[in-house]
Amino acid sequence: MLTWIALLALFLFSGATYAFGRRKAQALAATGKAGALHSLPGYHGSYVALWAGLPAALIVLAAAMFGARLEVAVLRAESPAAVSALTPQGQDVFFDDARAMAHGAQASETVYDGDLKSALEAKAAQAKFLEQLIQYGALAAGVVVGLAGLAIAYPRISPSFRARNRVEGWIAVLFIACAVVAILTTVGIVASLVWESWRFFQSVAPLDFLFGTDWDPQIAMRSDQYASKGAFGAVPLFAGTFLIMLIAMMVAAPIGLYSAIYLSEYAKPLTRAVVKPLLEILAGVPTVVYGFFAALTVGPIFREAFNGLGRLLIGGPLDSLGLYLSQVQNQMALVAGAVMGIMLIPFVSSLSDDIMNAVPQSLRDGSLAMGATRSETVKLVVLPAALPGIMAALLLAVSRAIGETMIVTMAAGLQAKTTLNPLDTVTTVTVQIVTLLTGDQEFDSPKTLSAFGLGLTLFVVTFILNVIALRIVQKYREQYD
Repeated sequence: MLTWIALLALFLFSGATYAFGRRKAQALAATGKAGALHSLPGYHGSYVALWAGLPAALIVLAAAMFGARLEVAVLRAESPAAVSALTPQGQDVFFDDARAMAHGAQASETVYDGDLKSALEAKAAQAKFLEQLIQYGALAAGVVVGLAGLAIAYPRISPSFRARNRVEGWIAVLFIACAVVAILTTVGIVASLVWESWRFFQSVAPLDFLFGTDWDPQIAMRSDQYASKGAFGAVPLFAGTFLIMLIAMMVAAPIGLYSAIYLSEYAKPLTRAVVKPLLEILAGVPTVVYGFFAALTVGPIFREAFNGLGRLLIGGPLDSLGLYLSQVQNQMALVAGAVMGIMLIPFVSSLSDDIMNAVPQSLRDGSLAMGATRSETVKLVVLPAALPGIMAALLLAVSRAIGETMIVTMAAGLQAKTTLNPLDTVTTVTVQIVTLLTGDQEFDSPKTLSAFGLGLTLFVVTFILNVIALRIVQKYREQYD
């Protein structure tokens, strides 16, 4: 809470310094010749505000981000003898309880007696002191740095001062920092996946993981228990993932593409203004809502339809098929794929519509002038010219389908099964990753580490799909540019 108050105060302080700097620049412009200022008054005010607020804000944010770690390091630097005699897990609990007592939070149910109780009270008092020291020290440092920045920047305002160049230099640094953060985030994600996957593949052979057909990641506590070794064959997971993805794309691709063709080439402006926003509303519906819709509405409808068809077939030449259809349940790959396809329609439709609208009108006019009909123009001119963008839209929809979790969990089940039957219950890679990492987990067992193996494999597969799609886009872009 104190951090947010400090940041709000710094924001108001920076606003005030901006006004002071701008006013001084305006006064210099009013007393001098026309156009005497090198930069607009707003740049002078921004320069002063940046010097007064940004360094101080960085200090406050650094204290908020790293203050707790510094506090723990100082607390652990000098451990009482009674605490040193505890196990490493016991020491962790002790220091967590000391910090919880200092911050007024809920401590564990561990009972401390004698020297441990005295040490706990002493460490709690020390933690309280360190917390206040870090917070108020950061605030004091922020005030000093803010005033120092104001003292440095305010006197520099003059007609010849290049405030615009300095402010744009700050902005360039900000852009570079954002780009570096994005790159480092990507590198960190890939590095963590590779490292944890390497630990997993030390316990499970990569070939058994990639080509195994049994998925049962249960690790027993004792060697004599059932499933002590577990089964980590990922083929059923990827089979379920691509089955649901294919069903979803069979729904989303034609509906979304035909909707885009209608909106771009046939719809009147009023119709387009109404229909396109209505389609894009589907993109804003939370996936959990789609999951409820699939589980409570689409699933029962499909079940009743297949059960009714099965009852009609029982007793005839297709008796075995009828018996199977009469036993279909709510959860199946077809339900998850169909509802997921509905969710993906705006991704395909909106992007494809924008791409087709970007095709030059001269191509359409030339085709119509040669005697082609409107449908022939769409098929032979507009679609080939817009193919790179349409491929990008379909690729975005495929990536979205592969990464979807909630709809699959609620509509397709959790059973790992290698099947191409859309009426079977299946599971996907993302659902299993969530299942494996939910709750208190120990990251030293193959069961938990298998989630990173799944993540790395899925990352490689999607990367290959992106490369293939990029090559297709480049090929046709060169042809129609």
